Amino acid sequence: MSERGVKISVRDLHKSFGPKKVLAGLNLDVGAGESLVVIGGSGTGKSVLIKCIIGLLTPDSGSIKIDGEETVGISRNAREHVLSKFGMLFQGSALFDSLPVWQNVAFGLIQGRGMESKQAKKIAIETLASVGLGPEVGELWPAELSGGMQKRVALARAIAARPEIIFFDEPTTGLDPIMGDVINGLIVNCVRKLGATALSITHDMASTRKIADRVAMIHEGRFHFVGTPDEIRATDDPVVRGFIEGRPDLTAEAA
Repeated sequence: MSERGVKISVRDLHKSFGPKKVLAGLNLDVGAGESLVVIGGSGTGKSVLIKCIIGLLTPDSGSIKIDGEETVGISRNAREHVLSKFGMLFQGSALFDSLPVWQNVAFGLIQGRGMESKQAKKIAIETLASVGLGPEVGELWPAELSGGMQKRVALARAIAARPEIIFFDEPTTGLDPIMGDVINGLIVNCVRKLGATALSITHDMASTRKIADRVAMIHEGRFHFVGTPDEIRATDDPVVRGFIEGRPDLTAEAA
């Protein structure tokens, strides 16, 4: 783990929905400034993990610490303090159709920090420039944007408040390979410039190789494999290879 310390620490995390166990004693450390990518098949618990860390879901048991402070069961005021450290790029961009682009980007600054609109707009325009979009885009509506532009705007919104931790939920879903690579490059550049910690979930191995310092694969409610992109590419573990190569027969043989 990085000498800069652990930013996110998850211990023995359990979460079930009725009889279905999704997380079954999951453990995770993400170092400060690290980019960790979580992979795994549909329904393996990737999104549930992020929702537990953010606080959208309450785990059945276990510990989630941010900067060494326990967040499971904390008060609303304490939760708001933790949330102020977070930024997030949602899978479908999740822009507000009723707000122009600049207000989407500045939403957290205005609503979360009480910043005046004039100052927030200035920061929004500067942040749009950092993802390759000109000031004229700030006056457009989300419906006027292509899918790639919407994703850039969503990225700008995620980083506008200069968060310490950024979550990326399937950042390249719905994009063609060229635009997906552009978004991956922007993610790497923006995260490094901020010095932020990044936790991403994806099924896209091209994206994983580009943005990850480490990769962790969820299988049967726990992390089955954790390593660098080179290590996961070279492994002969049948569960990992079955996922990477899209061959469920390998995973079945390992069971």
